[in-house]
Amino acid sequence: MITMEAVIEMPAVTDGSPPPWPVAAMAPGSWLVLNASCADDQVGLFVAALANRIEVLPPGGRDEVVTALLAEDFLIAAGGLRIRDSTTGTVVTPGCCAGLEDWRDWVQVVVGDSPWLGHDPGPEVEIVGDELRVWQDGGPNRYRGRWAGVHVDLPHRALSGLLSGAHRDLVGFLNALTRWATRVGLQQRGTALVEAIDKNFAITAPLDVQPLQ
Repeated sequence: MITMEAVIEMPAVTDGSPPPWPVAAMAPGSWLVLNASCADDQVGLFVAALANRIEVLPPGGRDEVVTALLAEDFLIAAGGLRIRDSTTGTVVTPGCCAGLEDWRDWVQVVVGDSPWLGHDPGPEVEIVGDELRVWQDGGPNRYRGRWAGVHVDLPHRALSGLLSGAHRDLVGFLNALTRWATRVGLQQRGTALVEAIDKNFAITAPLDVQPLQ
């Protein structure tokens, strides 16, 4: 079975001052899967990961962190869409510098283009007949180095359904974020934060992806 998940890569969010709310314990470089099932400490970890990239004025409490996030022109998070083949156990993750904010670029594959999915390693989508071959490290490194030969194959016609599923997961995560903001007590800041995350990561906007005929 092939699955597609929205993920972000964990920075070292506990360096320096601890986040001003409970966060899940995850090692830097691991992947947080975003969906409606995320617990409060996982949602808190997501928001802390966003704040890890920006300067927060002291004392760095809850209100200061959220105010700093709301003052940003753009919110970004290392990550994107992760492809998994449960039969073979193969997983293809976003490359370095890929961002969750660009997850909709996968729609380009429907019309025959490969989006930029990061580098080092550099994931790439190759069209092979009626199938898509998603390489962990494409181009000249497909058959050499650490990621030699690592890829996931899926029917081209399955992509639209996988993208729609990832979209639903992100909408579900936004609902979990809304509940978290209420429980943390962010009040109007919480509403504004949810709206900012929705806008910057293009979550609730309609997903225009037509299945291959």
